[in-house]
Amino acid sequence: MHGHRPRTPETARSRRWFMNKALLAGGVAAMATMTGCSSDSADTASSSSSSSGSAAGGMPSGGPGGGGGGMGPGASQVKYADVKGVTTDGTVVEDLYSIHSTDVSTDALVKAAQTFLDGLSTKERTSCVFDIDADEWTAWSNVDGYDRKGVRMGDLTEKQRNLGYALLGKALSADGLTRTRGIMKLNAFLGDSNGGNQKTLTEGHYFFTFMGTPSTTQPWGFQYEGHHVAINYFVLGDQVVMTPTFMGSEPTTGTYKGERITLFRPETTAGLAMIRSLTTAQRAEAVSSQSNGNEDMKAGAGQDNLKLGYEGLKGSDLTSAQQEKLLDLVGVYVGYLNEGHAEVKMTEVRKHLDDTYLYWMGETEDDSAFYYRVHSPVVLIEYDAQAPLFYKGDSSATPSASASSDAGGPGGGMGMGGGTPSQEHIHTIIRTPNGGDYGIDLLKLHLENDH
Repeated sequence: MHGHRPRTPETARSRRWFMNKALLAGGVAAMATMTGCSSDSADTASSSSSSSGSAAGGMPSGGPGGGGGGMGPGASQVKYADVKGVTTDGTVVEDLYSIHSTDVSTDALVKAAQTFLDGLSTKERTSCVFDIDADEWTAWSNVDGYDRKGVRMGDLTEKQRNLGYALLGKALSADGLTRTRGIMKLNAFLGDSNGGNQKTLTEGHYFFTFMGTPSTTQPWGFQYEGHHVAINYFVLGDQVVMTPTFMGSEPTTGTYKGERITLFRPETTAGLAMIRSLTTAQRAEAVSSQSNGNEDMKAGAGQDNLKLGYEGLKGSDLTSAQQEKLLDLVGVYVGYLNEGHAEVKMTEVRKHLDDTYLYWMGETEDDSAFYYRVHSPVVLIEYDAQAPLFYKGDSSATPSASASSDAGGPGGGMGMGGGTPSQEHIHTIIRTPNGGDYGIDLLKLHLENDH
Protein backbone atom coordinates (compact mmCIF):
# COMPACT_ATOMS: atom_id res chain seq x y z
CA MET A 1 0.00 0.00 0.00
CA HIS A 2 1.32 3.45 -0.84
CA GLY A 3 0.66 6.49 1.32
CA HIS A 4 -1.11 8.60 -1.29
CA ARG A 5 -4.83 9.22 -1.04
CA PRO A 6 -7.08 8.90 -4.09
CA ARG A 7 -7.27 12.17 -6.00
CA THR A 8 -10.69 13.75 -5.69
CA PRO A 9 -12.17 16.41 -7.97
CA GLU A 10 -11.43 18.96 -5.22
CA THR A 11 -7.76 18.07 -4.98
CA ALA A 12 -7.47 17.98 -8.76
CA ARG A 13 -8.87 21.51 -8.97
CA SER A 14 -6.50 22.60 -6.22
CA ARG A 15 -3.48 21.14 -7.99
CA ARG A 16 -4.51 22.68 -11.31
CA TRP A 17 -4.84 26.10 -9.69
CA PHE A 18 -1.40 25.83 -8.10
CA MET A 19 0.26 24.91 -11.38
CA ASN A 20 -1.30 27.94 -13.06
CA LYS A 21 -0.38 30.17 -10.11
CA ALA A 22 3.18 28.95 -10.16
CA LEU A 23 3.57 29.87 -13.81
CA LEU A 24 2.20 33.37 -13.20
CA ALA A 25 3.89 34.22 -9.90
CA GLY A 26 7.11 32.36 -9.53
CA GLY A 27 8.59 31.10 -12.75
CA VAL A 28 11.06 28.22 -12.49
CA ALA A 29 11.54 28.47 -8.73
CA ALA A 30 7.80 28.39 -8.09
CA MET A 31 7.31 25.46 -10.45
CA ALA A 32 9.99 23.55 -8.59
CA THR A 33 8.10 24.19 -5.37
CA MET A 34 4.69 23.31 -6.75
CA THR A 35 5.64 20.16 -8.63
CA GLY A 36 7.41 18.42 -5.74
CA CYS A 37 6.01 15.10 -4.54
CA SER A 38 2.95 15.61 -2.36
CA SER A 39 0.75 13.20 -0.46
CA ASP A 40 -2.35 15.33 -1.12
CA SER A 41 -3.18 14.71 2.53
CA ALA A 42 -4.95 17.31 4.66
CA ASP A 43 -2.73 16.39 7.61
CA THR A 44 0.67 16.49 5.96
CA ALA A 45 2.82 19.27 4.57
CA SER A 46 5.98 19.68 2.59
CA SER A 47 9.03 20.78 4.54
CA SER A 48 10.82 22.12 1.49
CA SER A 49 11.78 25.44 3.07
CA SER A 50 15.07 25.28 1.19
CA SER A 51 13.49 25.81 -2.23
CA SER A 52 15.54 28.14 -4.37
CA GLY A 53 14.69 31.55 -5.70
CA SER A 54 14.48 35.11 -4.49
CA ALA A 55 11.00 36.21 -5.47
CA ALA A 56 9.13 38.47 -3.12
CA GLY A 57 7.59 36.96 -0.02
CA GLY A 58 3.93 36.99 0.95
CA MET A 59 3.13 34.48 -1.76
CA PRO A 60 -0.06 32.45 -2.06
CA SER A 61 -1.10 30.60 1.03
CA GLY A 62 -1.47 27.26 -0.69
CA GLY A 63 -4.51 25.19 -1.47
CA PRO A 64 -6.62 22.96 0.73
CA GLY A 65 -4.53 20.57 2.73
CA GLY A 66 -1.43 22.71 2.49
CA GLY A 67 -0.63 21.78 -1.11
CA GLY A 68 1.56 24.86 -1.42
CA GLY A 69 4.41 23.40 0.61
CA GLY A 70 7.43 25.33 1.80
CA MET A 71 7.39 29.02 2.64
CA GLY A 72 5.63 29.84 -0.60
CA PRO A 73 6.65 29.90 -4.27
CA GLY A 74 10.04 31.50 -4.72
CA ALA A 75 10.70 32.06 -1.00
CA SER A 76 13.53 30.41 0.93
CA GLN A 77 14.75 30.67 4.49
CA VAL A 78 17.66 32.92 5.45
CA LYS A 79 19.71 31.26 8.17
CA TYR A 80 19.80 33.23 11.41
CA ALA A 81 23.57 33.75 11.30
CA ASP A 82 23.24 35.26 7.81
CA VAL A 83 20.51 37.78 8.64
CA LYS A 84 21.56 41.40 8.17
CA GLY A 85 18.02 42.69 7.86
CA VAL A 86 16.02 44.69 5.37
CA THR A 87 18.14 47.46 3.85
CA THR A 88 17.77 49.93 1.02
CA ASP A 89 20.93 48.80 -0.78
CA GLY A 90 22.54 45.98 1.20
CA THR A 91 24.33 48.31 3.61
CA VAL A 92 23.05 48.37 7.19
CA VAL A 93 22.54 51.80 8.74
CA GLU A 94 24.55 51.68 11.97
CA ASP A 95 23.79 52.95 15.47
CA LEU A 96 20.01 52.87 15.17
CA TYR A 97 19.44 50.62 18.18
CA SER A 98 20.94 50.48 21.65
CA ILE A 99 20.56 48.54 24.87
CA HIS A 100 18.80 50.77 27.36
CA SER A 101 16.05 50.73 29.93
CA THR A 102 12.55 51.47 28.65
CA ASP A 103 10.99 51.57 32.14
CA VAL A 104 8.29 49.22 30.84
CA SER A 105 8.39 46.07 32.93
CA THR A 106 8.46 42.63 31.29
CA ASP A 107 8.03 40.78 34.60
CA ALA A 108 4.44 39.71 33.89
CA LEU A 109 5.39 38.61 30.39
CA VAL A 110 8.28 36.48 31.69
CA LYS A 111 6.04 34.93 34.34
CA ALA A 112 3.35 34.08 31.75
CA ALA A 113 5.94 32.45 29.47
CA GLN A 114 7.41 30.43 32.33
CA THR A 115 3.94 29.34 33.43
CA PHE A 116 3.05 28.19 29.92
CA LEU A 117 6.27 26.20 29.59
CA ASP A 118 5.85 24.69 33.08
CA GLY A 119 2.42 23.46 32.01
CA LEU A 120 3.85 21.39 29.16
CA SER A 121 5.00 17.81 29.37
CA THR A 122 8.72 17.11 29.08
CA LYS A 123 8.23 15.95 25.50
CA GLU A 124 6.17 18.99 24.57
CA ARG A 125 8.67 21.37 26.15
CA THR A 126 11.62 19.71 24.41
CA SER A 127 9.83 20.03 21.07
CA CYS A 128 9.34 23.78 21.33
CA VAL A 129 12.47 25.19 23.05
CA PHE A 130 15.49 26.26 20.95
CA ASP A 131 18.70 28.23 21.45
CA ILE A 132 18.44 32.02 21.41
CA ASP A 133 20.19 32.20 18.03
CA ALA A 134 18.38 29.24 16.46
CA ASP A 135 17.47 29.16 12.79
CA GLU A 136 13.90 28.56 13.95
CA TRP A 137 13.56 32.35 14.23
CA THR A 138 13.59 32.74 10.46
CA ALA A 139 11.69 29.53 9.66
CA TRP A 140 8.24 31.10 9.60
CA SER A 141 5.63 31.39 6.89
CA ASN A 142 2.05 32.54 6.37
CA VAL A 143 1.41 29.45 4.21
CA ASP A 144 -1.31 27.25 5.70
CA GLY A 145 0.40 23.91 5.01
CA TYR A 146 3.93 24.95 5.97
CA ASP A 147 5.76 22.29 8.03
CA ARG A 148 6.08 23.93 11.45
CA LYS A 149 7.90 22.93 14.63
CA GLY A 150 6.87 23.54 18.22
CA VAL A 151 3.72 22.75 20.17
CA ARG A 152 0.44 22.92 18.28
CA MET A 153 -2.43 24.64 20.07
CA GLY A 154 -4.93 22.07 18.81
CA ASP A 155 -2.92 19.26 20.43
CA LEU A 156 -2.83 20.89 23.86
CA THR A 157 -5.36 20.59 26.67
CA GLU A 158 -7.77 23.44 27.26
CA LYS A 159 -5.79 24.46 30.34
CA GLN A 160 -2.54 24.55 28.36
CA ARG A 161 -4.15 26.55 25.55
CA ASN A 162 -5.47 29.09 28.03
CA LEU A 163 -1.96 29.52 29.40
CA GLY A 164 -0.79 30.13 25.85
CA TYR A 165 -3.45 32.78 25.33
CA ALA A 166 -2.48 34.31 28.67
CA LEU A 167 1.08 34.65 27.36
CA LEU A 168 -0.16 36.31 24.19
CA GLY A 169 -2.29 38.58 26.36
CA LYS A 170 0.81 39.86 28.15
CA ALA A 171 2.84 40.21 24.95
CA LEU A 172 0.15 41.90 22.89
CA SER A 173 -2.29 44.73 23.45
CA ALA A 174 -5.97 43.91 23.87
CA ASP A 175 -6.45 44.78 20.20
CA GLY A 176 -3.48 42.61 19.26
CA LEU A 177 -4.87 39.59 21.07
CA THR A 178 -8.34 40.15 19.59
CA ARG A 179 -6.81 40.48 16.12
CA THR A 180 -4.77 37.29 16.50
CA ARG A 181 -7.73 35.29 17.80
CA GLY A 182 -9.90 36.70 15.05
CA ILE A 183 -7.49 35.51 12.38
CA MET A 184 -7.46 32.05 13.93
CA LYS A 185 -11.25 31.93 14.07
CA LEU A 186 -11.65 33.06 10.46
CA ASN A 187 -9.12 30.42 9.46
CA ALA A 188 -11.50 27.86 10.97
CA PHE A 189 -14.46 29.62 9.33
CA LEU A 190 -12.65 29.30 6.00
CA GLY A 191 -12.03 25.61 6.64
CA ASP A 192 -15.67 25.02 7.54
CA SER A 193 -16.82 26.82 4.38
CA ASN A 194 -14.67 24.39 2.36
CA GLY A 195 -15.95 21.18 3.91
CA GLY A 196 -14.18 21.21 7.27
CA ASN A 197 -11.71 18.44 6.42
CA GLN A 198 -8.43 20.39 6.27
CA LYS A 199 -6.35 20.20 9.44
CA THR A 200 -4.46 23.36 8.48
CA LEU A 201 -7.67 25.38 8.19
CA THR A 202 -8.68 25.11 11.84
CA GLU A 203 -8.46 27.27 14.93
CA GLY A 204 -5.94 24.89 16.48
CA HIS A 205 -3.28 24.78 13.75
CA TYR A 206 -1.04 27.42 15.38
CA PHE A 207 2.31 26.76 17.01
CA PHE A 208 4.47 28.12 19.84
CA THR A 209 8.26 27.94 19.78
CA PHE A 210 10.65 29.52 22.29
CA MET A 211 14.18 30.74 21.77
CA GLY A 212 16.20 30.86 24.98
CA THR A 213 14.72 30.74 28.48
CA PRO A 214 12.25 33.36 29.75
CA SER A 215 14.24 35.80 31.88
CA THR A 216 14.14 39.38 33.16
CA THR A 217 17.84 39.84 32.41
CA GLN A 218 18.93 37.44 29.65
CA PRO A 219 17.76 37.49 26.01
CA TRP A 220 14.91 35.20 25.03
CA GLY A 221 11.87 35.21 22.80
CA PHE A 222 9.04 33.27 21.29
CA GLN A 223 7.32 32.75 17.98
CA TYR A 224 3.60 32.18 17.46
CA GLU A 225 2.85 31.01 13.97
CA GLY A 226 0.23 29.53 11.69
CA HIS A 227 -1.87 30.37 8.63
CA HIS A 228 -1.97 34.17 8.28
CA VAL A 229 -0.17 34.77 11.60
CA ALA A 230 3.54 34.94 12.38
CA ILE A 231 4.51 36.83 15.54
CA ASN A 232 8.24 37.01 16.34
CA TYR A 233 8.78 38.39 19.85
CA PHE A 234 12.27 39.12 21.23
CA VAL A 235 12.89 40.23 24.82
CA LEU A 236 16.04 41.63 26.45
CA GLY A 237 15.49 43.00 29.93
CA ASP A 238 12.68 45.51 29.52
CA GLN A 239 13.24 45.94 25.78
CA VAL A 240 10.95 44.21 23.31
CA VAL A 241 11.02 43.73 19.52
CA MET A 242 7.88 42.29 17.89
CA THR A 243 9.02 42.03 14.27
CA PRO A 244 8.68 40.60 11.78
CA THR A 245 4.96 40.20 12.44
CA PHE A 246 2.74 39.01 9.62
CA MET A 247 -1.05 39.20 9.92
CA GLY A 248 -3.60 38.43 7.24
CA SER A 249 -6.94 36.81 6.62
CA GLU A 250 -9.18 35.31 3.97
CA PRO A 251 -11.99 36.18 4.27
CA THR A 252 -11.79 39.30 6.42
CA THR A 253 -15.42 38.97 7.51
CA GLY A 254 -17.38 35.99 8.76
CA THR A 255 -19.50 34.58 11.57
CA TYR A 256 -17.78 31.87 13.58
CA LYS A 257 -19.63 30.11 16.42
CA GLY A 258 -22.08 32.99 16.60
CA GLU A 259 -19.38 35.69 16.73
CA ARG A 260 -19.31 38.25 13.92
CA ILE A 261 -15.68 38.99 13.03
CA THR A 262 -14.43 41.82 10.81
CA LEU A 263 -10.68 42.29 10.40
CA PHE A 264 -8.31 44.90 8.94
CA ARG A 265 -10.73 47.82 8.99
CA PRO A 266 -8.29 50.00 11.01
CA GLU A 267 -5.44 49.30 8.57
CA THR A 268 -7.73 50.02 5.62
CA THR A 269 -9.36 53.19 6.94
CA ALA A 270 -6.12 54.68 8.33
CA GLY A 271 -4.43 54.08 4.99
CA LEU A 272 -7.26 55.76 3.11
CA ALA A 273 -7.28 58.69 5.54
CA MET A 274 -3.57 59.18 4.94
CA ILE A 275 -3.66 59.04 1.15
CA ARG A 276 -6.77 61.26 0.96
CA SER A 277 -5.05 63.94 3.04
CA LEU A 278 -2.51 64.57 0.27
CA THR A 279 -2.63 67.35 -2.27
CA THR A 280 -2.66 66.58 -5.99
CA ALA A 281 1.07 67.24 -6.19
CA GLN A 282 1.79 65.07 -3.17
CA ARG A 283 -0.30 62.23 -4.60
CA ALA A 284 1.78 62.39 -7.75
CA GLU A 285 4.79 61.59 -5.54
CA ALA A 286 3.14 58.92 -3.38
CA VAL A 287 0.97 57.00 -5.84
CA SER A 288 2.61 54.73 -8.36
CA SER A 289 1.55 54.87 -11.97
CA GLN A 290 1.55 51.07 -11.83
CA SER A 291 -1.72 49.42 -10.84
CA ASN A 292 -1.63 47.15 -7.82
CA GLY A 293 -1.24 43.51 -8.76
CA ASN A 294 -2.41 40.38 -7.01
CA GLU A 295 0.64 39.90 -4.76
CA ASP A 296 2.70 43.03 -4.23
CA MET A 297 4.14 42.35 -0.77
CA LYS A 298 7.94 42.48 -0.82
CA ALA A 299 8.97 41.70 2.76
CA GLY A 300 7.13 38.45 3.47
CA ALA A 301 8.49 35.10 4.60
CA GLY A 302 12.08 34.38 3.57
CA GLN A 303 12.84 38.04 2.81
CA ASP A 304 14.96 38.78 5.89
CA ASN A 305 17.77 40.29 3.78
CA LEU A 306 15.53 42.12 1.35
CA LYS A 307 16.99 45.11 -0.48
CA LEU A 308 14.18 47.61 -0.88
CA GLY A 309 14.81 51.21 -1.88
CA TYR A 310 12.67 54.06 -0.66
CA GLU A 311 9.77 54.99 -2.94
CA GLY A 312 6.97 57.50 -2.75
CA LEU A 313 6.43 60.67 -0.75
CA LYS A 314 8.92 61.62 1.95
CA GLY A 315 7.76 62.54 5.43
CA SER A 316 9.63 65.83 5.38
CA ASP A 317 7.35 66.91 2.53
CA LEU A 318 4.21 66.49 4.65
CA THR A 319 2.46 69.11 6.72
CA SER A 320 2.37 68.60 10.49
CA ALA A 321 -1.25 67.44 10.24
CA GLN A 322 -0.34 64.95 7.51
CA GLN A 323 2.58 63.70 9.58
CA GLU A 324 0.16 62.99 12.42
CA LYS A 325 -2.01 60.95 10.06
CA LEU A 326 1.08 59.00 9.00
CA LEU A 327 1.88 58.34 12.67
CA ASP A 328 -1.72 57.25 13.19
CA LEU A 329 -1.29 54.75 10.36
CA VAL A 330 1.94 53.35 11.79
CA GLY A 331 0.31 53.29 15.20
CA VAL A 332 -2.32 50.82 14.03
CA TYR A 333 0.37 48.21 13.37
CA VAL A 334 2.62 49.07 16.30
CA GLY A 335 -0.48 49.15 18.50
CA TYR A 336 -0.83 45.38 18.43
CA LEU A 337 2.18 45.28 20.74
CA ASN A 338 1.36 45.80 24.43
CA GLU A 339 0.71 49.42 25.20
CA GLY A 340 3.91 50.40 27.04
CA HIS A 341 6.28 48.90 24.51
CA ALA A 342 4.15 50.19 21.62
CA GLU A 343 4.78 53.73 22.84
CA VAL A 344 8.52 53.00 23.05
CA LYS A 345 8.43 51.90 19.41
CA MET A 346 6.41 54.94 18.33
CA THR A 347 9.00 57.21 19.93
CA GLU A 348 11.60 55.47 17.76
CA VAL A 349 9.42 55.94 14.66
CA ARG A 350 8.92 59.66 15.39
CA LYS A 351 12.67 60.24 15.47
CA HIS A 352 12.84 59.22 11.81
CA LEU A 353 9.55 60.70 10.65
CA ASP A 354 11.16 63.11 8.16
CA ASP A 355 12.87 60.12 6.52
CA THR A 356 9.70 58.00 6.37
CA TYR A 357 8.22 57.31 2.95
CA LEU A 358 4.63 56.56 1.91
CA TYR A 359 4.12 54.55 -1.27
CA TRP A 360 0.72 53.57 -2.72
CA MET A 361 -0.52 51.39 -5.58
CA GLY A 362 -4.13 51.26 -6.71
CA GLU A 363 -7.30 53.26 -6.27
CA THR A 364 -8.41 55.10 -3.14
CA GLU A 365 -12.15 54.41 -2.86
CA ASP A 366 -13.70 52.83 0.23
CA ASP A 367 -13.99 49.46 -1.50
CA SER A 368 -10.74 49.61 -3.51
CA ALA A 369 -8.20 46.79 -3.37
CA PHE A 370 -4.89 48.58 -2.93
CA TYR A 371 -1.32 48.19 -1.71
CA TYR A 372 0.61 50.63 0.46
CA ARG A 373 4.01 50.76 2.13
CA VAL A 374 5.41 52.87 4.97
CA HIS A 375 9.20 52.70 5.05
CA SER A 376 11.87 54.35 7.19
CA PRO A 377 15.23 53.32 8.68
CA VAL A 378 13.38 51.79 11.67
CA VAL A 379 10.02 50.58 10.36
CA LEU A 380 8.67 48.86 7.26
CA ILE A 381 4.93 48.27 6.90
CA GLU A 382 3.11 46.69 3.98
CA TYR A 383 -0.61 46.27 3.32
CA ASP A 384 -1.64 44.15 0.35
CA ALA A 385 -5.20 43.39 -0.79
CA GLN A 386 -5.12 40.19 -2.82
CA ALA A 387 -7.37 37.97 -4.92
CA PRO A 388 -9.21 35.11 -3.20
CA LEU A 389 -7.46 31.75 -3.06
CA PHE A 390 -9.80 29.56 -1.04
CA TYR A 391 -12.84 31.72 -0.58
CA LYS A 392 -15.46 32.80 -3.09
CA GLY A 393 -17.06 35.99 -1.83
CA ASP A 394 -18.31 39.27 -3.21
CA SER A 395 -15.12 41.02 -4.31
CA SER A 396 -17.12 44.12 -5.27
CA ALA A 397 -18.17 44.79 -1.69
CA THR A 398 -16.20 46.09 1.24
CA PRO A 399 -16.01 43.80 4.27
CA SER A 400 -18.47 46.02 6.11
CA ALA A 401 -20.86 46.04 3.17
CA SER A 402 -20.85 42.26 2.89
CA ALA A 403 -21.28 41.75 6.62
CA SER A 404 -24.96 40.89 6.31
CA SER A 405 -24.13 37.44 4.98
CA ASP A 406 -22.95 34.76 7.37
CA ALA A 407 -20.90 33.38 4.50
CA GLY A 408 -18.96 36.64 4.42
CA GLY A 409 -20.20 37.36 0.92
CA PRO A 410 -22.41 35.76 -1.71
CA GLY A 411 -21.38 32.37 -3.00
CA GLY A 412 -19.26 31.01 -0.17
CA GLY A 413 -17.20 27.92 -0.89
CA MET A 414 -14.05 27.49 -2.91
CA GLY A 415 -12.68 30.50 -4.76
CA MET A 416 -9.73 28.63 -6.34
CA GLY A 417 -7.90 31.87 -7.11
CA GLY A 418 -7.78 33.71 -10.39
CA GLY A 419 -10.18 36.41 -9.21
CA THR A 420 -9.93 40.14 -8.66
CA PRO A 421 -8.07 41.48 -5.60
CA SER A 422 -10.45 42.63 -2.89
CA GLN A 423 -10.57 43.62 0.75
CA GLU A 424 -11.74 40.09 1.59
CA HIS A 425 -8.14 38.81 1.34
CA ILE A 426 -5.53 41.02 2.99
CA HIS A 427 -1.89 40.44 3.95
CA THR A 428 0.07 42.81 6.19
CA ILE A 429 3.55 42.84 7.67
CA ILE A 430 5.64 45.05 9.92
CA ARG A 431 9.43 44.79 10.11
CA THR A 432 12.32 46.62 11.78
CA PRO A 433 14.92 47.29 9.04
CA ASN A 434 18.69 47.46 9.42
CA GLY A 435 19.13 44.46 11.69
CA GLY A 436 16.29 45.15 14.10
CA ASP A 437 14.13 42.12 13.21
CA TYR A 438 14.21 39.27 15.73
CA GLY A 439 16.14 41.63 18.04
CA ILE A 440 19.30 40.59 16.21
CA ASP A 441 21.10 43.90 16.64
CA LEU A 442 20.22 44.02 20.35
CA LEU A 443 21.42 40.45 20.81
CA LYS A 444 24.72 41.26 19.10
CA LEU A 445 25.20 44.28 21.35
CA HIS A 446 24.37 42.18 24.40
CA LEU A 447 26.89 39.49 23.48
CA GLU A 448 29.57 42.06 22.66
CA ASN A 449 29.18 44.14 25.79
CA ASP A 450 27.98 41.72 28.45
CA HIS A 451 29.95 38.57 27.66
